[in-house]
Amino acid sequence: MNVLAFDTCFDACSVCVAQSRDEGIAELASALERFETGHAERLIPMIEETMRLAGVTFGNIDRLAVTVGPGTFTGTRIGVAAARGLALPTGIAVVGASSLAVMAQAALRELGSLPQDADLAVAVDARRGQACVQLFGASALEPKSPPQLLVIEEAGRIGSGPLIVVGSAAEAVAAAAASAGRRVTARLPHLLPDAAALARMAFELPASQAPLVPLYLRPPDAKPQDGKSIARAQQ
Repeated sequence: MNVLAFDTCFDACSVCVAQSRDEGIAELASALERFETGHAERLIPMIEETMRLAGVTFGNIDRLAVTVGPGTFTGTRIGVAAARGLALPTGIAVVGASSLAVMAQAALRELGSLPQDADLAVAVDARRGQACVQLFGASALEPKSPPQLLVIEEAGRIGSGPLIVVGSAAEAVAAAAASAGRRVTARLPHLLPDAAALARMAFELPASQAPLVPLYLRPPDAKPQDGKSIARAQQ
């Protein structure tokens, strides 16, 4: 089975083509670029480049995988829309995963096994004194909580035992936990979702039976204007 995975949720764009083999999962080609804007312009060319390096076409792809959020409003929408747009004409099955679960997968591979009885929390700075948080144990495929938008102090209380926190809000969450008398370790503050981690998860995730929809934990900052027209300036 060949998987094409991609992510555009936060300040990066990444693509990976992976293949399942008898001896395990092989990464055929991958790319990750960090930037805050430009996901829409870069994603499709990056998919084309990565597939060319992997030596595959859409006829060889058995499954598409994409992060569905949380993330920036525009970035999340771009990735989900691309997955739906590619699946419609090709009929390729699609799987979705939370961006935080993909980060947990990458963190677990980098950190190795967790200390005994410890949990892993992924915490991404959402500004306004809040963080996008999800709690995991030893597997990113079996989260212990859904993705949540929490104030930093609440995030410091997530879980009940020893905790390792990763992501851009990790240090703030650890500091909040310490002020409440809890010991929390902050690691990997620059961690972002990586399509290579998503591709490894995709072989075990169930295919979606309905079109994927973005996962937003907060409504967009831009809102439609109230009323049907712009009020005339007074003469």
